[in-house]
Amino acid sequence: MRMNRTFPYLVNKQYFILVVIGWTILFHAVWCGDGIAADPAFLPGERLTFVLKWTIVPAGEAVLEILPKGQINGVDAHHFVMTAQSNAFVDAFYMVRDRIDAWTDASVSRSLLYRKKQHEGDTRRDITVLFDWGKMTAQYINQNKARDPISIEEGTFDPLSVFYWSRTEKWAVGKRIQRTVTDGKKQVLGMADIVRRERVKVPAGVFDTFLIEPDFSQVGGVFNKSKDAKIQLWISADHRRIPVKLKSKVIVGSFTGELVRAVGLKSITIGPQ
Repeated sequence: MRMNRTFPYLVNKQYFILVVIGWTILFHAVWCGDGIAADPAFLPGERLTFVLKWTIVPAGEAVLEILPKGQINGVDAHHFVMTAQSNAFVDAFYMVRDRIDAWTDASVSRSLLYRKKQHEGDTRRDITVLFDWGKMTAQYINQNKARDPISIEEGTFDPLSVFYWSRTEKWAVGKRIQRTVTDGKKQVLGMADIVRRERVKVPAGVFDTFLIEPDFSQVGGVFNKSKDAKIQLWISADHRRIPVKLKSKVIVGSFTGELVRAVGLKSITIGPQ
């Protein structure tokens, strides 16, 4: 009985963050720079699959995917997608079926549109964030109920696409990097520290990585309730900057996300990174 009362809460809070290797980056994405590199770190067709666990219990799967380029309101656009779903065991307590779509301009300099279809337990949301760069605003809409637009800074990203921008940048141990991010309800300054280089082993293989630790000073929810809350991200140290592993500790326990499959990756660039 105790598990029945607590498990939905655990899955909701844990999965919401695990699911992310893009979603986690909602308030702590890593970014700096002036535009997408001439030799991009990623291409359409890339698909990264992660297994998600709460403590040692498998909880589900998350997928990050880059779809073919298209247009948004006549503007050439990149299209990024993240899907997440709980496994059969978790479904019995708290089903999760989420999909996030995010579009940026061709140079990946700012967001154009963000959509999230959320099915978590009894929660249903159909969210759209509209970006109006003429007015410098973003507007949150959930199931046709719109909030007032909020002001945003030039170059602000949505929670998912900011991660792809970050992958084009040059990183160095000891550097703090930051960028403004919005979910349509508020804009925050995401910050993270590049702590060290570290070799890690996950189901997809062994990777030389950068260990990234986000700053939670502007993050609410479960992180505010956890005195020693911490998230660590391991991102490959090669030119592709692919997410390899996520580990976190919050008030309701610990969780991990590990890369299990990767297809459509850009070839590794040999030489200085």
